Amino acid sequence: MLKGKLIINDKQFYRNVATISIPITLQGFITTGVNMMDTIMIGKIGQTQLSAVSLANQFIAVFQIFCMGIGMGASVLVSRYFGMQDKKSLKNTVVIMIRLCLALSTLFCVGTFLFPEQIMRIYTGDKEDAEAIIKCGINYLNWSIITYYLLSLSLTCTIILRNVGMMRIPLYTSIAAFFINVGANYVFIFGKFGAPRMEEAGAALGTLIARIFEFVIICGYLFIKDDKINIRIKDLTAKVGKLWNEYIRISIPVLVSDGILALGNNSVAMVIGRLGENFVAANAVTTVTQQLSSVVIQGFSQAGCIVTGQTLGEGDKEKAQERGYAFLGLGFLFGLIAGGIVLLISQPMINAYELLPETREIATQLMISISIIILFQSTNSIMTKGVLRGGGDTKILMLADNLFLWVVSLPLGILAGLVLHLPAFWIYFCLKADQVLKAIWCVSRLRSGKWIKKIKSDKEL
Repeated sequence: MLKGKLIINDKQFYRNVATISIPITLQGFITTGVNMMDTIMIGKIGQTQLSAVSLANQFIAVFQIFCMGIGMGASVLVSRYFGMQDKKSLKNTVVIMIRLCLALSTLFCVGTFLFPEQIMRIYTGDKEDAEAIIKCGINYLNWSIITYYLLSLSLTCTIILRNVGMMRIPLYTSIAAFFINVGANYVFIFGKFGAPRMEEAGAALGTLIARIFEFVIICGYLFIKDDKINIRIKDLTAKVGKLWNEYIRISIPVLVSDGILALGNNSVAMVIGRLGENFVAANAVTTVTQQLSSVVIQGFSQAGCIVTGQTLGEGDKEKAQERGYAFLGLGFLFGLIAGGIVLLISQPMINAYELLPETREIATQLMISISIIILFQSTNSIMTKGVLRGGGDTKILMLADNLFLWVVSLPLGILAGLVLHLPAFWIYFCLKADQVLKAIWCVSRLRSGKWIKKIKSDKEL
């Protein structure tokens, strides 16, 4: 069993991690801030609209997780090839990624256009009091259809730019998109400056306008200005040779893992949607808070994947193992910090919404449960979504991610919420029990050293 230190004497390593993770974290705060403003603004209209937008966004979140799977799957290869300075393999990987994004976007676009009511009923069931939520949710989804293409391409291209050291362009774009989204929301949700009062549809329109801006800047830079990857629109039709085989071997398990995980999280949302409107509204409030506290973790996770991939691309396995332990230490540290943040901001966040007393009590219990779970989530996310994934250990991660979710968390959550009707604290804890188990498992996997896999380049295939 290989051992290592959780804190290493390598200032350059910590500087590199900070250089990568801080812009990603700031961008995460901004993105979450957009979601928070959407929720707060639509919450001023009414609890029904708040619940509808929250549940509709659960479906969009499934799509976003699939996109993250495509982007992070490509990231494993891109970071390794960038470390190897193999530009041909790097470019072909991006071409494959974009083709998958276009196919996925078309699938979700058509599905949302044809079956918006069925999508909403997944989360609400056929209860009589759900009809108003379904109606508002359909309205929101109809305005969100075109965003699938915009979101998938801007999100995945952002991940690729980060892997080659371009952190500022995505960050500055997100800052501008935040103000555009908030301004458009204010105008169209409430009908200001002569615009029609669109309520939940106004929130969707505001997001669409911001997505258009992000797409133009991010993809415009990648296809016109960038010279590190040097990909152009004409390259999208190029032959990618045998790299498809390596992409499927390394990246597709990430997509499958994140995709099935998305369906699992979607099932969690279905359970929550059947616990009543008060629980749904409370969860909408706490979800935003959880995102705010976990964006730091996401930043370090992506930094872990990038640094590990580049280090292995340079051929230094011992250094990659040493840095893996250092990332483990960072995961535990920031889990503690994130849990503390949740407890500190929980009541101010709850007070920002106009909630019924029962909803307020449920939200308080959820906040306490989140503050505990996030310690384990931080540790396992930085390892599984960062270091181990960057090492190419994607097949085992695919099995572990989904085994813990489908075999443990979902059955326990259904039992706690729909059968035993336990307090909100325990329902949420059971639904997230996989985070605890994965934190324990990933430490064992790191110690084994088996997570470091060989990745072939285009020249070797």
